[in-house]
Amino acid sequence: MAKLYNTLKQHRARLSLTQAELAEKVEVSRKTINTIENRVFVPSALLALKIARALQTSVHDIFSLEDDG
Repeated sequence: MAKLYNTLKQHRARLSLTQAELAEKVEVSRKTINTIENRVFVPSALLALKIARALQTSVHDIFSLEDDG
């Protein structure tokens, strides 16, 4: 089964954004951003698109599938 891998933290750091600042931009809680970064929560397509827009990149640059076996 594939899992969702992300480089959210690196993209956030590139723009010097805190989790709270990114959360405010995409209208979610800081904890939501934290759980996405730690691969606990898989964002909806809408949220992934909003995150990519806020980070000035594409969804494909942030999120990818990773095989776990």
